[in-house]
Amino acid sequence: MNTLRVKIALLLIVAIVSVVGLMTVVLFALLGPPPRAGRSLEPVAEQVQLLVKMTRQGTGDVALATAPAPGHVWERATQDLRTRLQQQGVNLPVVISRQGWDALLKVSIPIEDRGWLVMPISDLPPRGVPWWALGKWLLLITVGATAIAVFVANRMVRPLVLLESAVESVGPDAMLPELPERGPGEVRATAKALNTLSARLKRAMESRMRLVAAAGHDLRTPITRMRLRAEFVADEEDRSKWLADLDELEWIADSAILLVREETGNVSPEVIRLDELVAAITAELREQHLDITETAAEPVSVLASKLRLNRALRNLMINAATHGTRARVRVDASGDDIARIVIEDDGLGIPADLLDQVFEPFFRADPARRQDIPGAGLGLTIAREIVQRAGGTITIANRPEGGLVQIVELPRVADTAQE
Repeated sequence: MNTLRVKIALLLIVAIVSVVGLMTVVLFALLGPPPRAGRSLEPVAEQVQLLVKMTRQGTGDVALATAPAPGHVWERATQDLRTRLQQQGVNLPVVISRQGWDALLKVSIPIEDRGWLVMPISDLPPRGVPWWALGKWLLLITVGATAIAVFVANRMVRPLVLLESAVESVGPDAMLPELPERGPGEVRATAKALNTLSARLKRAMESRMRLVAAAGHDLRTPITRMRLRAEFVADEEDRSKWLADLDELEWIADSAILLVREETGNVSPEVIRLDELVAAITAELREQHLDITETAAEPVSVLASKLRLNRALRNLMINAATHGTRARVRVDASGDDIARIVIEDDGLGIPADLLDQVFEPFFRADPARRQDIPGAGLGLTIAREIVQRAGGTITIANRPEGGLVQIVELPRVADTAQE
């Protein structure tokens, strides 16, 4: 209900129905409601008296019936007519009846002991204000106004629908697909502006990727030369520091190139048993003397690049085992369509005001950027890029008991091998 289309439609409906309803009320005020049935029976009462007098005077041409006219007796109208006759000094047990809804109303008048005089009359108006007729009239106006309002609202919000569709169609590479530039002028202008924006963003991202890749590649040559020179440093302690710094530079260069490959590469996905992949990574990292434990693993399959997903999960597990001292991993299927990997650690966590920055390139929670733990600060960035390209999400939060929890959610698929 809280959409622009619905608000515009409701506004038009209220406006149209209010105007028509106000005009109807004004017409009733100026012309007055239809006459009441009792008032309409006054001329009928006069006619009845006239016919009674003529019949009593012995007019032989008047045919009398032996019984009142057949059909449904209108009790209320009959009582009203009798009341009108009594007010005029005539006490007659007249009867108003109708034989079928399409037949004329008939008044049956008793003529002493001679029989019944039957006289047709016109239909009587409704008693009081015809609220049912007025309600049907307003209902018809409301239905028509609704159809018009929905049509007009759809036309008015079409450019906004185009924007909504464009945003929903953004791919994992954060690029907008090219939109067709057709339709009304506003729609064409909106589509053209979005296409121009998408082209500019694509060029900017490609330029950034080329810059990062070129910088990472070009760093390798001077790093190699510096490493050769560092080997000839006489002081053992100085040589170790030089080589450690060079290792960090090389790690940063390699990570930058790897990030570019993840953002620009295109690898066909495959069905992967996620529980088996996590078990293999966990076993491999334990052989590297990292404290990682797999606490639970439900059989579940996902669609992704196995090599890339392996790299992403390794980054997350290594991050938990090194920064959090100990990691616990579990795989479960949340409902029918989501596969979830939960990685918990027992570290110090991350300050709450820095949690939004954990996926930024080269981010470190330690402002001093201590190198007790090796890394270039691109592991989480690369992991998020891989998971998003597989249609999933990564969330990181502090645990109430201490440490971090990293949650990876991926679309679940059916394992055809199992079936």
